Amino acid sequence: MELIFATNNQHKVEEIRAVLDDNFSILTLKEAGIDIDIPEPHDTIEANASEKSSVIHQLTGKNCFSEDTGLECEALNGAPGVKSARYAGEHKSFQDNIDLLQKNLSGKSNRKAQFKTIISLLLDNKEYLFEGICKGQIIEEQRGKGGFGYDPVFVPEGSTLTFAQMSMEEKSKISHRAKAVKKLVEFLNNYTPSTNN
Repeated sequence: MELIFATNNQHKVEEIRAVLDDNFSILTLKEAGIDIDIPEPHDTIEANASEKSSVIHQLTGKNCFSEDTGLECEALNGAPGVKSARYAGEHKSFQDNIDLLQKNLSGKSNRKAQFKTIISLLLDNKEYLFEGICKGQIIEEQRGKGGFGYDPVFVPEGSTLTFAQMSMEEKSKISHRAKAVKKLVEFLNNYTPSTNN
């Protein structure tokens, strides 16, 4: 089964390909010949995920999925949330986002946070949503060179390593995105199309 993944983020593509099995062929927007930056105008992760998949579906008419992910900090009332990628501005700098997060958490004893991923799948003109959550905490110092985004300061529950210190294989066992993708894969494996596409 071929699915277009509505993202320009190569890191996310690599993470998703790492947990998908061989029955699925994932096309990035670039590989599908689509060169657009899809807007994320909504105030929930779910709505932004739906927006991205519907835009690509309207453009191509093909089965596709998108995901939106946010980091939610308890002490910041769920921020940065939907604004995670653009927390410090539209230039989307990972380091600037981390710096602003640390500034806003400065002096706060509650460092609990969670990553939440929502996948919106548009299959045979119907939408299905899948959620993955990974709880943990934000540490004060950055550790590790892997991953992307807030990975150097996020330590998931049950681990002493940040996401940035883990191998792709280790991260794929516990990450929010991996959990959502596993639900997606399970659904696709059991899906019987009503018509042959």
